Amino acid sequence: MLKRILAAGLVGGIAGGLIVAAIQSVTTVPMILHAEEFEEVATTGLTILAHAHGDHALGEHGDGMRTILTYVATIAVAVGYAWMLLAVMYARGARIDVSSVIPFAIAGFFATGLAPALGLAPELPGVAAADLYARQLWWAFTAFATAIGIGAIYFGRSAPWVIGGLVLIVLPHVVGAPQADGMTSAVPAELAAHFAATSLVIHALMWIVPAAIAGYAMSRMSLADRTV
Repeated sequence: MLKRILAAGLVGGIAGGLIVAAIQSVTTVPMILHAEEFEEVATTGLTILAHAHGDHALGEHGDGMRTILTYVATIAVAVGYAWMLLAVMYARGARIDVSSVIPFAIAGFFATGLAPALGLAPELPGVAAADLYARQLWWAFTAFATAIGIGAIYFGRSAPWVIGGLVLIVLPHVVGAPQADGMTSAVPAELAAHFAATSLVIHALMWIVPAAIAGYAMSRMSLADRTV
């Protein structure tokens, strides 16, 4: 079973990661590049125009390397998510196929994407933000507490477990996310809002697409074993 989980997670992560990375390349990546232009203009003013032609070739090389790194990072995260889901489902003795992995994937998105975004929305370069370490700490706290809370509600199925799970889910937001001292931003509000919304959709796909492919791979492996 371990070999199946590793193989299915790898297949789902690579295939799903490629799909999600391709979507990122035409959605969030252009927004990030656009935001960096605003940030550079705010920092250097008109000097950006004087260097635009000279930096063109270097920019193309940098964009190519960024694309490669984006694909590699996305695939790595997708593989990790797929393995995590399959391991949790196996540990719980759940059936693993396309239909059964989707709820777990949605729960994963809620814990690591939607719940943290209620306090810390996805941010573009040039947007005012609190200390990086404080944000990372709060994100990890929120993701962990939300995941445990969802698990308590889903697997506990009794009033004490449900109440405890809800308390865990709400607790990080009662504590509050770290906020920037000021609200200044070099990026237009419309672009920042569009990026935040699109990033959440991408995050959901990062969980659901690899999980669905991994679930399908697991079901095919099980079917192949039964027919041998």
